[in-house]
Amino acid sequence: MLFGRNKKNPIKIADKEVVKWTYSTCGYCSTGCSIEVGTDANGKPVSSRGVGGADVNRGKLCVKGIFEHELFESSGRGNNPLIREDISQGYRETDWDSAMDHMASEISRIQETYGRDSFAVVSTGQLMTEEFYTLGKLTRGVIGTNNYDGNTTLCMASAVSGYKRSFGSDGPPGCYEDLEQTDCLIAWGSNLPEQHPIIYWRIKEAREHRDFPLIVVDPRVTMLAQQADMHLAITPGTDVVLQNALIHVILDEGLEDREYINANTVGFEQLEMEVAKYDPVTASKICGIDEDTIRNVARIYAKAGAASSIWTMGINQSTHGSDGVVGVNNLNLVTGNIGKPGGTSLSITGQCNAMGTREWSSCSGLPGYRALENPDDRAEIGEFWNVDPEFFPKKRGLAQTDIFPAIELGEIKGLWLVATNPMTSMPNTARIRKTLEKLDFLVVQDSYADVETTQYAHLYLPAATWAEKEGVFTNTERRVNITRQVTQPHGNSKSDLAIFNELSKRFKQAEKVKFPEKPAQVFEEMTHLSKGRLVDISGMSHDLIEENRGIQWPYTSDDAATGEPIKAGGKRLYTEPGTFRYADGMAKLIPLPFIDNNEVPDDRFPFWLNTGRLVEHFHTRTKTGKVGNNNKYSPIPFMELNPDAADELGIRSQEYVRLVSKRGDAIVMAQLTHRVPKNMIFVPFHFHDCVNRLTLGLLDPHSRQPAYKQSSVRLEKLEDQKAAAVMSMERREF
Repeated sequence: MLFGRNKKNPIKIADKEVVKWTYSTCGYCSTGCSIEVGTDANGKPVSSRGVGGADVNRGKLCVKGIFEHELFESSGRGNNPLIREDISQGYRETDWDSAMDHMASEISRIQETYGRDSFAVVSTGQLMTEEFYTLGKLTRGVIGTNNYDGNTTLCMASAVSGYKRSFGSDGPPGCYEDLEQTDCLIAWGSNLPEQHPIIYWRIKEAREHRDFPLIVVDPRVTMLAQQADMHLAITPGTDVVLQNALIHVILDEGLEDREYINANTVGFEQLEMEVAKYDPVTASKICGIDEDTIRNVARIYAKAGAASSIWTMGINQSTHGSDGVVGVNNLNLVTGNIGKPGGTSLSITGQCNAMGTREWSSCSGLPGYRALENPDDRAEIGEFWNVDPEFFPKKRGLAQTDIFPAIELGEIKGLWLVATNPMTSMPNTARIRKTLEKLDFLVVQDSYADVETTQYAHLYLPAATWAEKEGVFTNTERRVNITRQVTQPHGNSKSDLAIFNELSKRFKQAEKVKFPEKPAQVFEEMTHLSKGRLVDISGMSHDLIEENRGIQWPYTSDDAATGEPIKAGGKRLYTEPGTFRYADGMAKLIPLPFIDNNEVPDDRFPFWLNTGRLVEHFHTRTKTGKVGNNNKYSPIPFMELNPDAADELGIRSQEYVRLVSKRGDAIVMAQLTHRVPKNMIFVPFHFHDCVNRLTLGLLDPHSRQPAYKQSSVRLEKLEDQKAAAVMSMERREF
């Protein structure tokens, strides 16, 4: 009886009184988790849960997905369009017709005065694919500017460039299943537990069944590095050196797959000549990994039955980002690890629909991986859209990171930002602020009226968010999944698709161009244009996608006609010899000389600045900063600092410190940890007016992606801690 009286009550989960669950796809990272949103009797979203029958996440969600339903009523949402003549004035509300009329008038005025390309458009990786496709049709086929890009340039451009250089086309060759079937996995600059927790969970579970080696290449002791069999604490910006050294050992010891190389690649002799310069002794002095470790990793990887490499921003966000991706591809091509189960080069994408941007937005070309440079592609799309092919540009225009310098030079006078916030996301914030002030006309289209960039806009358009609308996303492994509408758009906001369609009506060029109003109708156009392409989705429909909890492309009309059930698991590209996307069907092995243009620590700025993600936050915190159950874990900017370095500088744990680079300064709280070496600090990139005041604006020559992870800073102790705390938490409002 005494034992029974002391027995604790079981934990009870609060009953949210859900009366309906609506299928969706998570709108944060690129993992592509299937999610259901529960609404109560009043139609209010009150809960989120993972979908057990979905192959990607198998019922699980990370902390962002668990509370995603709270987005709909989060603070700062826009209700009505806002307009002003000058950024020194306050905004006034206006109606949608007036806002669209004014926007179209200003675009026309700017283009007539300064030329078609004087108006630029920068999009995002978070719209529905149908919206990307429609924006591309509007921009390429109606407005006609060639200066059009997505903010995915900041995260995925190097992956895109590297895939195209090696394989002849974009599109990750492998799938998540490879990470469970591999015999060796290298993670290059990827901290999955915080960046993509569900993928990490799948790898962790796989290693419990099959104890394959996990090797992490990262200058910081990340959460993934703590779980690894080997952690290679590389010198920042030297991944190409390590990759060349690994291939040097593989070739020197005869561990390459000659049969695969001969059947699938060109350029082997040139690669062999280049990597001959990177013997482990020479390479170790540059990349910081000792020669024995280089030899050991090379042998483990080459001798594995199947080996995979994954990477995230640690590779991409560098002046050598595209080369780093090519280096991963080189490693997998010489070992025969492309196109087979367990062998892949898999870019782990950042935004929920960055892949949709790459496939269908027409940012870097035309829909379905078509090229502006190809006259047949221009003719095909021109005929389908009813646009004169001569209206299209003959080559890609400026990338996002080149659009801002063009504004400085006066070449671009107007800018339309769609769900992107460069005042937080772009490097060298002070420079971006001055750049935006030079614009004749800036439009910010966003779900949140209080994004920092709205301070510099002339027109604000309130857009619906995530499951306030309907459409598809494509995830990291090429799986197309659908988001169904859960609730109506907030206030008087509209879906991005509706905004694009409304604007199109204001241009004479659009009179012959069809703009379907319903997402399913837009998707049908896309399926037609995909036939026979690498990204063939012609067998898909919205209902079939939901029924199967996502379908990987390619999935053709012939596949659908068989009536066979769609198998769970993964599809791979380049599974047969000679099926790469170059004209000869061969992949390219590309020699990669190392050009050391890093900004490195010196006497004035003695610390490496490293940046990255936190599991509870997403990008610029526009969303997660408003969700209490996410924001409470890290509401203020902080840095990780080695305790030995802190002791030398007289800095104590949780004190505020000023960080100074050649470009600006920021105030953050010090968190002491041995996760970073003595000459490095780590700062999460999510916080406005913080880390990107410091970061370097140098760009990768191939991808035009910024080198966020190659800069140096110094630390200054602050005496007035109360004042520093206030400055650290300030958030500018318009």
